[in-house]
Amino acid sequence: MSFAADAHALRDSLVSLRRDLHREPEIGLDLPRTQRRIVDALGGLGLEITLGRACSSVTAVLRGGRPGPAVLLRGDMDGLPMAEQTGLDYAAANGAMHACGHDLHMAGLVGAARLLAARRDELPGAVVFMFQPGEEGFGGARIMLDEGVLDAAGPRVAAAYGVHVATGAPGVFTTRPGPFMAGSNELEITIHGRGGHGSRPHAAVDPVPALLETGLALQTMVTRRFSVFDPVVVTVTQLSAGAARNVIPSRASLGATVRTLSLASVDALRTETTRLAEGIASAHGCTAEVRFDVDYPVTVNDPAEAAFAQQVATDLFGEARFELAADPLMGSEDFSYVLDQVPGAYLFVGCTPPERDWTSEPWNHSPLVVFDDAVVPDQAALLAELAWRRLHRDDTPARAS
Repeated sequence: MSFAADAHALRDSLVSLRRDLHREPEIGLDLPRTQRRIVDALGGLGLEITLGRACSSVTAVLRGGRPGPAVLLRGDMDGLPMAEQTGLDYAAANGAMHACGHDLHMAGLVGAARLLAARRDELPGAVVFMFQPGEEGFGGARIMLDEGVLDAAGPRVAAAYGVHVATGAPGVFTTRPGPFMAGSNELEITIHGRGGHGSRPHAAVDPVPALLETGLALQTMVTRRFSVFDPVVVTVTQLSAGAARNVIPSRASLGATVRTLSLASVDALRTETTRLAEGIASAHGCTAEVRFDVDYPVTVNDPAEAAFAQQVATDLFGEARFELAADPLMGSEDFSYVLDQVPGAYLFVGCTPPERDWTSEPWNHSPLVVFDDAVVPDQAALLAELAWRRLHRDDTPARAS
């Protein structure tokens, strides 16, 4: 029997776990209820479980019956601060939502732990199950790295894998070698002028026109200073200036999210955004203050591991359920911290309910997004198979499916 068949035998219990987690999402790094639920779900498997010190993480180690290396499988745990509007009978009602599918990730990873634990005697090496809080902008992966998750089994893990759900063709997995998801950076520009009365702009130094010009100029800068073959996305999402309509403020600021696919782009952006803002501010008689912070690095798949993941996915589910991504995604992911230290691969899987048109469905992070439970056993099977085959790389007769 293959892991795929075994996983579908677990479907009801994994879906029940997923829906329970969905009903009460928690945000950020402190997820006590979610942590307890995961520990309970792993009960009886004989895993070595360690709870995080600086966050509500769960690290579980499965030691196989034979010596060998270690691999890591990861699932994130946190929700988003938005009120759910799906109308599902298991919808969250606490003002938060698993709008990025982390409830499915946790259930899938628990399923992988159960599948592999059932064959522990045949397993050469160890599997580290990384249940990570704080993916949504809190850097939870970095905290778990600092607390030693990569070395939890003793030897450093030889490879790491993760699967993320998304609005898309149901059950279709996708990945690519090299850069797969963009790095995330934060830009804040503050223009300082001299306030005054709205009826006397000539007697003030108005920072608002300088700020607006800067916001528009950022878009042109990207097309003129960066190659289309190393793309950069700058999106201004915040504008702040003044509190009264008849007052010229002394300062105005903007915030932007910046997505990059290389360290060279990050270094160039630090220089170019500062030069741009200071130049425009000076032309208006103002000064500029620029803050550029790196949030998440680029998620880079090891080429050999990406090819391995593609092979495993097509062997398990058929070629029709795998697509090689032509381009990187400009969203970001803090599994990038893991892949920055060990080789591995990150995949997406489409899980729009089959009765819906995925091409027009709300995307991840929408209060209306709905994911299909059917993907959970497939996630579990793929993660388990990745770990099994990676540990058996030199022992092909022991392959599970």
